[in-house]
Amino acid sequence: MLRALERFAPLPLQESYDNAGLQMGLTEAEVSGALLCLDVTEAVVAEAVATGCNLIVSHHPLIFRPLRRIAGENDVQRAVIAAIKRDITVVSMHTNIDNADGGVNFKIAEKMGLQSPAFFGERKSATAFDGTEVSGGNGVIGLLPTPMAADDFIKMLKTRFDVNCVQANQLLRRKIERVAVCGGAGSFLLGDAVMAGADAFVTGEMHYHEYFGHEQEIQIAVIGHYQSEQFTSEIFKAIIERECPGVKTVMSKSAANPILYL
Repeated sequence: MLRALERFAPLPLQESYDNAGLQMGLTEAEVSGALLCLDVTEAVVAEAVATGCNLIVSHHPLIFRPLRRIAGENDVQRAVIAAIKRDITVVSMHTNIDNADGGVNFKIAEKMGLQSPAFFGERKSATAFDGTEVSGGNGVIGLLPTPMAADDFIKMLKTRFDVNCVQANQLLRRKIERVAVCGGAGSFLLGDAVMAGADAFVTGEMHYHEYFGHEQEIQIAVIGHYQSEQFTSEIFKAIIERECPGVKTVMSKSAANPILYL
C-alpha cells in the first residue's frame, strides 16, 4: 500500500522542510485496514484500534520535527507511544501529495467546480520507485463554470468547505472567473497567482501584512488550514481502493479542526 501511495505522490515531490512517508511501524505487515485522517492524535490511534485498522494514513506527518525523547510530554509523543504499543503503522503524505498531479490542490479545485485545472507557480517532477515520472507543482489554477460576483464567490466557499468565516481583502468590483488555489499555508503563491492572471486566490492561511496592496487586483480568500485540506482523505481512499482492492478503508471521525470559531 505504501508503494501505491508513493507511486501517486513520490516522496521527492515533498518540500525540503517536510517529513513525509513512513513515520513508524512495519511495512511488511499485512494490512487489516487503513484509517484515513488529516492529523494523527491519541484519539485517532484509539479509533484505528477500535475499527480494526493497523495502518493510519495521514496528511500531516505525526513526526514533523525530530523527537529528542519519547516520554509522553506532549500530544505528539503520546500519539507515538500509543501507536507503538498497539503495533499501528503510520504513513504520512504531506507536501508530496500537495504537489502531486491530482493531489490536494486538484481536490480543492474539484470541490469548487473549477474547469481545466492546471499547475501554476513552481513546477516539479519526480521519479517514483518503479520508474514512473510524476509531474507536480505548488498550486492549481482553473476557471469557474460561470463568473461570479465576489460576495457570491465568498458564499460559495463557505458552503462548499463548511467554513464559518472567510478572511478576505476588499471585495472585487468585477466578476471572478479565474481562480488559483493552494491548500494549507499557501501565501507564498500569492504573487504567482497575480502573475498567472487569477481573479481570486484561495488558500488556508495568510499573514496579516500579506493582505495589503492587492485591493482590486485579486480577491484573497483564506478559508482555514483544516478546511482547505479536509478532503485529502478522499484522495487516499481512491488510491487504496484502486491499487489495493479488498483493503478496508475507514475515514476517521476522530480527527477534527483544533481551531474553534466562537
